Amino acid sequence: MSQETVTEVAVKTQAASKTRVTPGLQRFCRDSALEVLALLGGAAIWEALGWSLRLQWLPPFSKVMTALFQFVESGAILANIGVSLQGLIIGFSLSLVMGLVVGALMGRYRYVEKALDVYVHALFVCPSIVFAPVFFAIFGLSDSARIAIIVVYSMFVIVINTATAIRTVDPSLVEMARSFGCRERQIFARILVPASLPLVFAGIRLGMGRAVKGMINGEMLIAFVGLGALAQRYGAQFDAAKVFAIAMVVLIIGLVMNWLVQLLDHRFTGWVN
Repeated sequence: MSQETVTEVAVKTQAASKTRVTPGLQRFCRDSALEVLALLGGAAIWEALGWSLRLQWLPPFSKVMTALFQFVESGAILANIGVSLQGLIIGFSLSLVMGLVVGALMGRYRYVEKALDVYVHALFVCPSIVFAPVFFAIFGLSDSARIAIIVVYSMFVIVINTATAIRTVDPSLVEMARSFGCRERQIFARILVPASLPLVFAGIRLGMGRAVKGMINGEMLIAFVGLGALAQRYGAQFDAAKVFAIAMVVLIIGLVMNWLVQLLDHRFTGWVN
């Protein structure tokens, strides 16, 4: 083989190795290609409708992105997102702890379910925003008021899903554990909790979505801080591009939080699949 042929083979091998697609990229393209195309298609339709209809409340997608970049450059988003996330994390953490505890007790003990079921479902179906004046009267213009709104928004769906998850565990597993002398604490830890985790995490995901809604509503109607206050200000000025830009930030927060919950879900319930 001549020196030129050897050189050509080496060059082709090096080029092929550079253009080879990694397994991670192949997996991403296979799993997320349709989602990315749907987002790009939605943005294109939004842009076309914005320029063709020229409605005040429907700015083109490009103008919304421009407003978002201006927010980021000016520091307005970063200055407010921390306040919003602080309330969201505290409020959802309280909802999670109370929702899991109350839901587990309702699912396991019939008398607890009978005592609390009517209140839980009544508060779940009632529009949570109606409690805003009550929390305003109790806490005033404070962080406690918006945290309370987040708790009311997200807690009861966690309670209901957790109680349902505990009740749907196969009773034969519990009876078998009792026959081997397991105590109530061991039944909870070794049987009820692992078997109910998939449905419990479904409730946690729903609760997180409702918590983001409660965060914005509480900030817009009670505390007047964070992203909600920013949306309230530009909404009063009829600046639709900036309002949509803030809504996109809230959407990103919700998607990131949901992604984190899904990571925990896959971590603890990977055995289901």
